Amino acid sequence: MSSFGFEHPWVLGLILVAIFCSIKCKALESALIFPHLNILKKIQRKKAFFIEFLKYSSLFLLIVSLAGPIKYDNSVTIKNIGYDIALVVDVSGSMKERGFDKKDPSKSKFEVVKELMKSFISKRLSDNIALVVFGSFAYTASALTYDKDTLKKILEFLQIGIAGQKSAILDAIAQGVSLLKKGEAKSKILILLTDGIDTASKIPLDIVLKMVNKHKIKVYTIGIGNKEFINIPLLEKIAKKSGGEFFYAQDALS
Repeated sequence: MSSFGFEHPWVLGLILVAIFCSIKCKALESALIFPHLNILKKIQRKKAFFIEFLKYSSLFLLIVSLAGPIKYDNSVTIKNIGYDIALVVDVSGSMKERGFDKKDPSKSKFEVVKELMKSFISKRLSDNIALVVFGSFAYTASALTYDKDTLKKILEFLQIGIAGQKSAILDAIAQGVSLLKKGEAKSKILILLTDGIDTASKIPLDIVLKMVNKHKIKVYTIGIGNKEFINIPLLEKIAKKSGGEFFYAQDALS
């Protein structure tokens, strides 16, 4: 269920000022708003009414827009019921490879991943979700949010190589932890999805594992594509040490 409100509701008081002025300031109205009053005398009454309607409608809409109308989606504001989840997604150069989806070989791995992520996000109605992307470096695409529509829009705009061509897997996990530790849910989960090996991280594995365990975060690692190019032992270790699980998908049907 949706509801509406205003960011600056006090601005709506200007509507009362406008009404008061329209009643009490007749003498000034023609001088300030219509300096060429003689022109109005030649306009038919219907046209004059239309001009008045247009004038006050425009003023009303201007005041409402200045008040900052906001739409609240109450269906996504239920807090502390679900999980805090950080989606950590590989956007390095290798994600542009095609053929991962056997039904549509023209799609890149990243295109398939985006579709799966959007489907996942849509189903997590009571969860607070953050999004981290990584290549040569990791950065936050979205902090924890219940706004699933905005999150999916952000995901749609992401492009391969936006964070560089290499893979900073451990740095990305650390970034995800920094977001999850700010959440209020009792259960925290980090989902890492990658098709490669770590070639750019600056934070060592032992430090990352300490961060994960300190904040009681379960890490679920997912390796996709050719096994030869994935550091499966690393992904398995991270998942096991955090109480999570490792998954492997050779293709989109796995």
